[in-house]
Amino acid sequence: MGSNSVELLSEKHAAVKWVVGVMIVGVSLLGLYSSSGGPFGLWSNNRRRNKKPIRVYMDGCFDMMHYGHCNALRQARALGDQLIVGVVSDDEIIANKGPPVTPLHERLIMVNAVKWVDEVIPEAPYAITEEFMKKLFDEYNIDYIIHGDDPCVLPDGTDAYAHAKKAGRYKQIKRTEGVSSTDIVGRMLLCVRERTITDSHNHSSLQRQFSNGRGQKFDDSVGVVSSGTRVSHFLPTSRRIVQFSNGRSPGPDARIVYIDGAFDLFHAGHVEILRLARDRGDFLLVGIHTDQTVSATRGLHRPIMSLHERSLSVLACRYVDEVIIGAPWEVSKDMITTFNISLVVHGTTAENTDFQKEQSNPYAVPISLGIFQILDSPLDITTTTIIRRIVSNHEAYQKRNEKKGESEKKYYESKTHVSGD
Repeated sequence: MGSNSVELLSEKHAAVKWVVGVMIVGVSLLGLYSSSGGPFGLWSNNRRRNKKPIRVYMDGCFDMMHYGHCNALRQARALGDQLIVGVVSDDEIIANKGPPVTPLHERLIMVNAVKWVDEVIPEAPYAITEEFMKKLFDEYNIDYIIHGDDPCVLPDGTDAYAHAKKAGRYKQIKRTEGVSSTDIVGRMLLCVRERTITDSHNHSSLQRQFSNGRGQKFDDSVGVVSSGTRVSHFLPTSRRIVQFSNGRSPGPDARIVYIDGAFDLFHAGHVEILRLARDRGDFLLVGIHTDQTVSATRGLHRPIMSLHERSLSVLACRYVDEVIIGAPWEVSKDMITTFNISLVVHGTTAENTDFQKEQSNPYAVPISLGIFQILDSPLDITTTTIIRRIVSNHEAYQKRNEKKGESEKKYYESKTHVSGD
């Protein structure tokens, strides 16, 4: 082979090596450019970002809202990326179930405060009609309609979710047992009977109004009041508490605000004072008093809800970061140090507003330390307010419970184990 041929071959090899080198550098730069947000990386990120979120819809009356409602909303949210909640109007509830205990504006406050809720539709219809379903799909971009595994039957006997099921856009969650709005009223009626028997005539006027002069018969073996209301028994588990908990701790420099109370029959007044308390700092710690403490300060007929039930209701509130389950009545210096509490607050509307006049003021220590503050309660509502509403319209609620009690009884009689949350 001549020298010219060797030189030509060398030049070809050099050219090939140069091309290969350029390709390697180009691929490397392309990779770096993509990963650092260049057009290819941006396209990939945008693709992930532009993926349509799954929007799910759940409706309800949410009357006398409790941890069972909150758990249903938690389960519904887990089936999608965004949860839109329809709150049924007062008129629709009256037409289908009887008078609501809490009016629409209070129920909206309650639902908006649940930490798994992204959006609320006020005055939603009781039944999913074809027209409303189309509105959900077209205007609200709903992918699925959610309801519990307990039947929801309209006055004419038809399924309230028949259209959603027919459209193939229906998903079901497991009902939270141990509580219902009907059940809570039943507990009140049962408490009335016990107080009427044990209390003196002078101290049971409220409860005597409740029972309207008629004794309530209760069969503890099946947990049923004679009116047909089933009084359920909540069985708390550690898993449920974990599911409701935020699972986060305050930062080292966080301003921790503490508020305590019974939080019985968790209502809009509770929500609003918790919202104000949370605005005073970075982390809201809520103390839930024991059943024994509540009974000692509110009377033997209280609390209506147990300690764990009350704790779950408070934990579900978006303004709450952590709760003390069974908080002491008095806020001590040791407690303030242990939880690094910066401020202790109390609302102007409460069952007990004369605490500063008592010999053993529960807030004496934070007051002496200059870290106690009274907050003006936005709503003039207490647990007694809720009870008095039922008292004032006892006959209507008695009929409502008798009607609902039958379906509750059928559910429990035919109930089988269903896996799920």
